[in-house]
Amino acid sequence: MRLVIQIILWIVIIFLGYQLYSSINGPYEFNKEKEVRYQKVINNLKDIRDAELAHQEIAGNFTGSFDSLVRFIDTAQFAITQRRDSVYADVEKNKAYGIDEGYFITESLIDTLSFTPVKDSLFGSDRYKTMMNVPVKGVDAKFKLEAGSIMKNGSKYSVFEASIPKDVVLQGMDEELVYQEKQANTVEGVRGDKVQVGSMEEITTNGNWGKSYDSADNQ
Repeated sequence: MRLVIQIILWIVIIFLGYQLYSSINGPYEFNKEKEVRYQKVINNLKDIRDAELAHQEIAGNFTGSFDSLVRFIDTAQFAITQRRDSVYADVEKNKAYGIDEGYFITESLIDTLSFTPVKDSLFGSDRYKTMMNVPVKGVDAKFKLEAGSIMKNGSKYSVFEASIPKDVVLQGMDEELVYQEKQANTVEGVRGDKVQVGSMEEITTNGNWGKSYDSADNQ
């Protein structure tokens, strides 16, 4: 009987020890895997942002279609320009004031020197062709891409937003910890219930993640 009690006590001790270990190690492993997944997702969102900014610079607006964005990168080119400033005397004003050279006009000229493909300038590889896919193993999903315009102070601005819910990024992980992560609003983390860049409600091309995800070591 004494032996039975000792065995039961050891089972209880082992169980409680495992529970304690899980309560400490579980969140640690969750955060570790979460940050790896977020970094991969954010790197793709940065590529999408770079492509959208190039589209706006050349086409004049953002696009809400990945097919259109990829076709654009395949064919578009940046113009390599050079600015020249010319300064010459304002003859009419100088005559009016009876002087030879007192007033000058500065004229700026922009010369197009050459063109370079957008895909070479921004990517240097074909990774832009898969930037719409969520790059997490076991997750078969694409980012949501929207584009449009908003009015602010009487002016119209082009905006875009690329996003993916945290539920999708953290698929297969502890549901309670995922729920807690969706409520997160820390400066260094990813704020809100999704990972996004840009906004359909504000004039911004920033992402909702902390600076640690932008450090060179994490790229």
